[in-house]
Amino acid sequence: MKRLILLSILAASMGVAEADDEKQHARGKAVYGKWCLICHGEDNGSSGGGTRALKVLYKGVVPAKLEDRTDMTPEFIKTVVRQGQAGMPNFRYTEISPEDLEAVIAYLRRNNK
Repeated sequence: MKRLILLSILAASMGVAEADDEKQHARGKAVYGKWCLICHGEDNGSSGGGTRALKVLYKGVVPAKLEDRTDMTPEFIKTVVRQGQAGMPNFRYTEISPEDLEAVIAYLRRNNK
């Protein structure tokens, strides 16, 4: 009986965790859409300059579109967002809050297993 109760509690908490993950991913996607997508979206000639630059840099070895990547660590994402890199500007806390940055990290790492 205790085992059944414990399993029920564990299953319920996993459902809550999944709902929290979905909220975090939705928040991260919204922040990414506001600040990052203009450069890191599809390379369509008028936008996607970051994606275009990463295509040249990675030569197809690594996906150029950040949303397709599975190799970025939270530390790497934080560093690049806060310090910038190459032609990418840095983003201040007033632009991307620490909580929003955590949400972007969760969103970009959603495909990591």
